[in-house]
Amino acid sequence: MTDEAIPFLDLVTVHRDLEGELVDVLKTALKCAGFIGGPMVQGFEDDFARFCDARFCVGVASGTDALRFALIAVGVRPGAIVVTVPNTFIATTEAISQVGARPDFVDVDSKTYTMDPEQLRKYLEHKCRWNTKTRQVIHNATGKPVEAIVPVHLYGQMVDMDPILDICAEYNLKVIEDACQAQGAEYFSQKDNRWHKAGSMGHAAAFSFYPGKNLGACGEAGAVTTNDDGVAQMCRLLRDHGQSKKYFHDIEGYNGRLDAIQAGFLHVKLRHLPPWNEQRRQVAERYNKLFAGAEGVVTLPHQPSWARSVYHLYVVQVEDRARLQQQLSDVHIGTGVHYPMVLHLTKAYEGLNFQRGDFPVAEKAAAHILSLPMFPGLSLRQQERVVTEVLKCLAITSVSEPSA
Repeated sequence: MTDEAIPFLDLVTVHRDLEGELVDVLKTALKCAGFIGGPMVQGFEDDFARFCDARFCVGVASGTDALRFALIAVGVRPGAIVVTVPNTFIATTEAISQVGARPDFVDVDSKTYTMDPEQLRKYLEHKCRWNTKTRQVIHNATGKPVEAIVPVHLYGQMVDMDPILDICAEYNLKVIEDACQAQGAEYFSQKDNRWHKAGSMGHAAAFSFYPGKNLGACGEAGAVTTNDDGVAQMCRLLRDHGQSKKYFHDIEGYNGRLDAIQAGFLHVKLRHLPPWNEQRRQVAERYNKLFAGAEGVVTLPHQPSWARSVYHLYVVQVEDRARLQQQLSDVHIGTGVHYPMVLHLTKAYEGLNFQRGDFPVAEKAAAHILSLPMFPGLSLRQQERVVTEVLKCLAITSVSEPSA
């Protein structure tokens, strides 16, 4: 084993390999001065919609814009409650707050770290009541209507969507998928007896193309996908100051357009996304084999039979994360924590008056999760070194050999 540095994420190699194609995008934009909108944006939107098995894609400036616009477009109103999970990036709840709604939370499944459908049902049955006249769920403590659910597809794996969608249909709730970490992830619906792509199951979905995502821009970018023409049209208005055509403003909107150059970069990368995702699955499978025998000391990612993860992250649980992370850093192995602070306990939301222990599964996970190096091109030799150092720190002496 060498002492080479192993990055948590390698963004250099992929851009070096695609440099010619990416430079061609830039040259095209410079020659025609098409920097906002136009054929590069439309071309990416068309192909990404097809990739997601969705009817429409609306490119926007960021994943946060995508979430905000999707919430507005499906009809979430100021003063409403939108339910999500506490173990997600703050953009999920920022988008809720920024449309004038109030974020609330339900706990997650202990194996997948994604929204637990049973906890959602308990929330609606025990913390809310049904108004038969308005056909609305009313939150008991605040008297506010609950209007939408944002299940977060986390670490590259989708939420158990069948029961979530059934519950939301029963309670007349909109579903906005937070698919920011799940480009290409799939879910097998027992109800439909087929696989569905992330971004195709809810009333709308939000994607982030932050550079480190499986499909990442060379800067900021995002998209909304939907099967609803009205939702798509509203998102188009919202991203461009409410303009139906230049200087004709149907509504007040935002400056949330997707740059044409970023759309062109994403269009180039989209062609490579399926093999990149497959490489991530292979990397995850090798990790699983290398960690065989470490059960009880290292908790590996759990992929249910209904999921095809794209492993945006490879997240393990260990007892003493700080010590392990420091020791890996000492031998030049990059790691991450996604996420160290559950949102209901963060300072930004102290006004919502949540307490430690309100969502114990998410809180426990936040204290123990560690993201190991994960990217296409991560070699078996590099993975063997990562696993050797992890087990050494945890006082486990052997490394399993993955079969060919």
